[in-house]
Amino acid sequence: MVGTMASEDPKTAAAVAAAEAAGPQAGETVRTDSWIWSVRLLKTRSLASTACRGGHVRVNGERVKPAHSLRVGDEVRLRHEGRERVVVVKRLIRKRVGAPVAVQCYVNNSPPPPPRDAVAPAGVRDRGAGRPTKRDRRELERLRGLGGPGAPGGTAPRP
Repeated sequence: MVGTMASEDPKTAAAVAAAEAAGPQAGETVRTDSWIWSVRLLKTRSLASTACRGGHVRVNGERVKPAHSLRVGDEVRLRHEGRERVVVVKRLIRKRVGAPVAVQCYVNNSPPPPPRDAVAPAGVRDRGAGRPTKRDRRELERLRGLGGPGAPGGTAPRP
């Protein structure tokens, strides 16, 4: 089932063909952790295996172990770093492949990532502003929630 389209470049088509040749034959399955790693949803296979064991991977709505067999058409839900990825298996591969080839192995149904906050983090000084004064330091600590002696209100009264 080689998927060569007119829009693909020859290198990507060759990589897809090589990945399919090294992949499972018709009727065979692939381990869940191996497939997640192969299509670059997670950086390492051990991370994929740990995610499966921790209950962060669901196949067709059920929690699965790392050795669970995947088939074409399965829906894989992966929670990682506060984001949920939802993909449908389109092609089974066992070897890790390049990103352009990996994208062709699944259909991405993930919700869009949350927008990043455009606000600068509190307590960051401009470069070249010099060393902070004692007053500046106290304001930075108050903003960061660290507080000083006596914490929330600032300095503690002297006895």
